[in-house]
Amino acid sequence: MSYQMVVLVKQVPDTHNIKGDAMKADGTVNRQALPAIFNPEDLNALEEAIKIKDNYGGKVTVITMGPPNASQILRESLFRNADRVILVSDRIFAGADTLATSYALSMAIRKTGNFDIIFCGRQAIDGDTAQVGPQTAEKLGINQITCVNKIMELKKDTITAERSIEGGYEIIKAKLPTLLTITAEANTPRPASAKKILAYKHAMTPLELDGLDEAYIQSKEIDESHAVIELWGHEQIGANPEQCGLAGSPTKVKEIESVVLGARESKKIEGSKAGLESLVKELMTEHILG
Repeated sequence: MSYQMVVLVKQVPDTHNIKGDAMKADGTVNRQALPAIFNPEDLNALEEAIKIKDNYGGKVTVITMGPPNASQILRESLFRNADRVILVSDRIFAGADTLATSYALSMAIRKTGNFDIIFCGRQAIDGDTAQVGPQTAEKLGINQITCVNKIMELKKDTITAERSIEGGYEIIKAKLPTLLTITAEANTPRPASAKKILAYKHAMTPLELDGLDEAYIQSKEIDESHAVIELWGHEQIGANPEQCGLAGSPTKVKEIESVVLGARESKKIEGSKAGLESLVKELMTEHILG
């Protein structure tokens, strides 16, 4: 039995390379100052979908919601053997919180047609809320298994997965269609295929293709066939503008506080037996060691 799969991915700022200008004066992230990357656990989600495609057959559709330059992670998805890639992008989606984001994504998923399994990363490194996946499943009215670190069995219309919980693991079986959020424990994402890179290095949206200089098009031998990244706005997915972006986002920032960590009182310990004995005695007196 083959499966129709959808993978939700996100382009995020690389929070592992924080520099001095990474924050704006108002305390928000300066996304222009940080390189944009493929959200790490979304790569794990994509890998799980491709593994199922390899083992059972089927089709992998990758969807991201973001600005036009988010098309880069869709090219990377094609490099890793995705079949179809869709950029959900519209000014109306700007400023969306998790509720508005999950609404737009659920509408885009409905537009793709039939689906059996939806994969998401457990959470994005620029938010860490872990809400978009579960909220999307809720809006679609389907089952969900969160924090999945292993897919144990996929049989006809049921899936069994192991998920992480505090202090251990649990086994969950669910009827398809089901949404899974995948952790970094689940797999090691495959590298991009050299063959796929050559095939899709010029993949772009129709809007990107229209904006290219004619001389560049001729020099790179680019034509309409390279516009393989589908571009959907709110009208294409049938989304209500009042439920998108800032208009559809009840989450509001009440206050931003900048926290500066200063040096605490320090004490120099002599590097000798007597110094170490004195340190241990002091720690025991303070009941830090018992």
